[in-house]
Amino acid sequence: MISIWDANVELKIDDRFHVIRSAREAVAFLKKSWPDNRSASYATARKVCLDAANGVVPGAEARAAFEAAAKEAGILRTNVTSPRSE
Repeated sequence: MISIWDANVELKIDDRFHVIRSAREAVAFLKKSWPDNRSASYATARKVCLDAANGVVPGAEARAAFEAAAKEAGILRTNVTSPRSE
């Protein structure tokens, strides 16, 4: 079963927007669409998102790692609102 994150991670690369909603989507994006500037946070995000996609770690941990890597890469869309509290 695919676990959808509580809040999307929105990215902007070359005037194109991307919305990542789960660890599986994050893994696909990391493999196919990530910019060439791949740092240690990229490697961490890839491992944690793979683990989350396989049910080894919580989705929230994967989302945080993915968001941190996107921020470091300069592709995180920063004017996104935070998740609603219920």
